[in-house]
Amino acid sequence: MRFLETFKMALFALRANKLRSALTLIGIIAGVASIIAVMTGISVVQNTMEQELSVLGTTTFQVQKWPLGFHQHDVDWREVQRWPPTTVELADAIRERAQLVDLVGPELWSFGFSAKYRGVTTEANKSICGGSPEYSPNNTHEIGYGRNLTQEDLKVRRKVVVIGPAIADELFPFVDPLDKEIRIDGRDYRVVGVFAEKASAMGGGFDNYLLIPITAYLDRYGMREPNGNERSVNITVRAKSPELVADAFEEVRGIVRQERGLGPRDRDNFEIFTNDSQIRQFNQATAGVKLGAFVIGTIALIVAGIGIMNIMLVSVTERTREIGVRKSIGAKRRHILGQFLLEAILLCNVGGVLGVAVGFGMGNIVTFFTDFYVHVPLEWAVGGLLFCTTIGLIFGMWPAMKASRLNPIEALRWE
Repeated sequence: MRFLETFKMALFALRANKLRSALTLIGIIAGVASIIAVMTGISVVQNTMEQELSVLGTTTFQVQKWPLGFHQHDVDWREVQRWPPTTVELADAIRERAQLVDLVGPELWSFGFSAKYRGVTTEANKSICGGSPEYSPNNTHEIGYGRNLTQEDLKVRRKVVVIGPAIADELFPFVDPLDKEIRIDGRDYRVVGVFAEKASAMGGGFDNYLLIPITAYLDRYGMREPNGNERSVNITVRAKSPELVADAFEEVRGIVRQERGLGPRDRDNFEIFTNDSQIRQFNQATAGVKLGAFVIGTIALIVAGIGIMNIMLVSVTERTREIGVRKSIGAKRRHILGQFLLEAILLCNVGGVLGVAVGFGMGNIVTFFTDFYVHVPLEWAVGGLLFCTTIGLIFGMWPAMKASRLNPIEALRWE
């Protein structure tokens, strides 16, 4: 009951000085909102990545030549360019020798193509993947209807294609696309399947590409890019179970090193990554932004805390007579101390709640203009409010102690 009375008195004191309280809140709101907004924005991107990076299954990892893009400043690109390309033969070696994996699929990609059926031509923004039957399970992109590629398609180099649902809607709005011939880059391919919808918030274009047998791809485009560089194959590898992923990762790494004749002291001249490694590198890339936002927000909150301390000192001076009356009728020092501390904490947390709300709104604003997923990092909200409470305790302590130490007789004489 005593705490409830103290709380009501603190709330009444804040309401009695609305302008002063509002001006004090601005600094707190700005400090908390700056931290929460940045952390929420990064969390929105990271949450979207974590959901969409499931393009590789939880038991799947990829072997390729080129390192991931999140740590490009750490990469010696001149050295990477000298690395040998990953090849279909390397994928075959992994398939034959690895004991802890069950699916190995090579992939080659080209971009900027259109597809044509009769008089309808798509925009020239389609991707062509030369792949294998393992593409669909390894990349968690299921076949919606029709069939997947088969090993026989690869062996006889059939000109067949599995198309994304966006392409199917564009070329075949009123008819079944299966067994229809479409023209891609000057060659005809028979549609044998359509992928299930898998929209991308990060521009992955999962619904907007064409999968053809890698053998048909090599027949058409060869192992040389238009600029003369040798193409490098992306090799997706699926472990037999989630428990074997780490061991399969090391087994495949050892096989690739042996195939390339690397010694014990030689560095890897290839890249292997999983979903977790991409997320980990994203976190490393954004660590500086998080730290900067935390420092700026902390400085803003400290400045706001100093403002709260000054406001509370003024409040103590203005309410000296009130303090004297309370003490004269039996209020103890701890009661006065608790009241003014509670006022400071309450003021900070009101600002903290508003700052958290503003920060969440600012951090999620990108979701209104993109297909990113809305995310609310509650752990940062709790942390922000705890930090506000700490600021209130630290900067409210001096005014509260000053109020509690006032002599009641002198306080009653205050004009």
